[in-house]
Amino acid sequence: MKTLKAIRSLSELETQLKASETVYLLLYKKGTEASDCAYTNIRNAAEKVSAITLLCADVSDVRDIHPQYGIESVPNLLIFENGDLKNIVKGCNENAHYSNIFEHVNISKGTSEENKKPQKRVTVYSTPSCSWCATLKNYLKEHNIFFRDVDVSRDMKAAEDIVKRSGQRGVPQTDINGQMIVGFDKARINQLLEIKA
Repeated sequence: MKTLKAIRSLSELETQLKASETVYLLLYKKGTEASDCAYTNIRNAAEKVSAITLLCADVSDVRDIHPQYGIESVPNLLIFENGDLKNIVKGCNENAHYSNIFEHVNISKGTSEENKKPQKRVTVYSTPSCSWCATLKNYLKEHNIFFRDVDVSRDMKAAEDIVKRSGQRGVPQTDINGQMIVGFDKARINQLLEIKA
């Protein structure tokens, strides 16, 4: 059974980031249902991947990592590439979703032209009570699109930012490489993310 290596500080994380091209860090709180679920599913998904740097930090003990990356809730899987934070996967997801994440990174290191396509930067602005937000995020997951999820009910700066950028306050809103999409506009999302409908 593959285990997640526990780290105790931000400096230890920084050492790991220098040593590996791709690093996965689970920020969690042991003993809570969602965190224990994420830990178990990530560990199971990692079984299928041969070489992977998989770390974990319990926020009850390690208090200097989550503020560094603006993390206000757990569990979150942070994905680093070449030392930079590239994506955040929130909550507990199914084994298959984590498997897709791990396998996608391995595949993207391949040599074919298809695999050289850069992953577009996707941020979804949402709230927990928004049903269309959940629909949108599930749609992205189905198509193995990795995204950062920002809860605007907790992040007032982000809430103000989307109003400035799109002129609208409602959610969901999606930032795809700097282009804002208001609502679940599937056709526009498919176009920008090159999803074949």
